[in-house]
Amino acid sequence: MFDLKEAIAQAQFVTFMTGAGVSTASGIPDYRSKGGLYSDLASPEEALSDDNLRLHHQAFHDWVVKKMYYPNAKPNVIHEKMAAITNEKGAIVTQNVDGLHQKGGAKHVIEFHGNLYNIFCQTCGRHFDYQTYLKSDVHEADGGVLRPGIVLYGEPIEPNVIARAVSAIRQADLLVVVGTSFQVYPFAGLIGYARPDAVLAAVNREPIALPAGAHMVLGDATAVFAKL
Repeated sequence: MFDLKEAIAQAQFVTFMTGAGVSTASGIPDYRSKGGLYSDLASPEEALSDDNLRLHHQAFHDWVVKKMYYPNAKPNVIHEKMAAITNEKGAIVTQNVDGLHQKGGAKHVIEFHGNLYNIFCQTCGRHFDYQTYLKSDVHEADGGVLRPGIVLYGEPIEPNVIARAVSAIRQADLLVVVGTSFQVYPFAGLIGYARPDAVLAAVNREPIALPAGAHMVLGDATAVFAKL
């Protein structure tokens, strides 16, 4: 019987790979479940595409502001426990763009898909606070379109982000996937960089595809992490 708490205690370096399921307990909806971010869209990838931003920036802005910003969300026990573990001996590679891992105290976070609160003008590069973006996506000084620094469908992941993520995966002798269906690439493909001797585990409500020999901890991640 696999014991996650014992595995963490024994590990020299723990890397967590996290998805939207880590933040649902903080009141942030996931993407594809009933009531999730994409539940009312016929083509979800279109809403968060680079084409939509380029061709329909106001519609993009309205959708993102309405659906994705939860500035009052607080870190939950998963964020806090992961912070305590990785600040001592590990790292977090996350798909999440909400910044809650850092708010929860984590110091070693690789945001694979960027951060919603990193707002910049596409014309001049100047950065703005997210409150400005909530009001308008146009930079009055030069007419440039503001955008959040998140990776959209159709955009590549920055090479330095990939390099940092791969490094965190390769260092780990324990790799734990939490709160993700593990179907979005290239994020899911990062597990291919795991060391041959690394222990692989996942915490999720439903089984996910993992390499042979990996351990599946089925259940609510908040309950699992509360016991660590």
